[in-house]
Amino acid sequence: MLKSAVCIYVLTCLAITLFQRKLLFFPSHEVTAGLSAEYNVGEWINDGQVIGAVRKGNDTKIVWLFLHGNGGQAIDRVYALSVFNKNESVYIMEYPGYGSRMGSPSKASFNTAASEAFSSLRKSYPNSEINVIGESLGSGPGCFLASQPFPPNRIVLVLPFDRLVLVAQDKFKFLPINLIMFDRWDNVAALKNFRGRVDIFGAKDDEIIPVKHARNLASLIPGSTYHEITGGHNDWSYSGGVDLR
Repeated sequence: MLKSAVCIYVLTCLAITLFQRKLLFFPSHEVTAGLSAEYNVGEWINDGQVIGAVRKGNDTKIVWLFLHGNGGQAIDRVYALSVFNKNESVYIMEYPGYGSRMGSPSKASFNTAASEAFSSLRKSYPNSEINVIGESLGSGPGCFLASQPFPPNRIVLVLPFDRLVLVAQDKFKFLPINLIMFDRWDNVAALKNFRGRVDIFGAKDDEIIPVKHARNLASLIPGSTYHEITGGHNDWSYSGGVDLR
């Protein structure tokens, strides 16, 4: 009996290890032309490749790079445009393996794509304030950008985690997550030497990333500003708690 239980446990660990990225990344690949026209959003093209969606504003003083969560695709986030000033440009990056963008989802591919996208905006808007907003899983590559030679002026984290491995451990308490997890974003370490403005928004009833992780992140980042909003994980864009205008 004990031997059978051990075998089942080992096989479960092996299955989770092999298929863990299927449990972490949920890309969609929908046709988006209709949404683009409705929300005045166009394709974001860099070096001849579509790397996301953009709503261009008339004011070039502030430009936003939006790194979305682990589900859907960039164009899905048009629902969140209302939290930004309508005159500011918002660039919503597409992740590798999401939408029509080639590649495979992983920490390495997301960080590389975010770095390239951010560098592109720095070149395109040399005299502008380039801010970053990371939503949920997007807080990982968002915080990674704090290590750039010319980092973001401001980083806004919505529904973030402190260390992704801790969130995974909450979900799978019976597994040795610390040994088997591939994609280990650590937002605490990433922001350690960042001197720009950091705003952190945690949702009180977040069922995906419990609010304790946002609270912990804020407590460990000196000078950050913590905002606790009402609602669950998918309510932030219309609850009124996040307003960047």
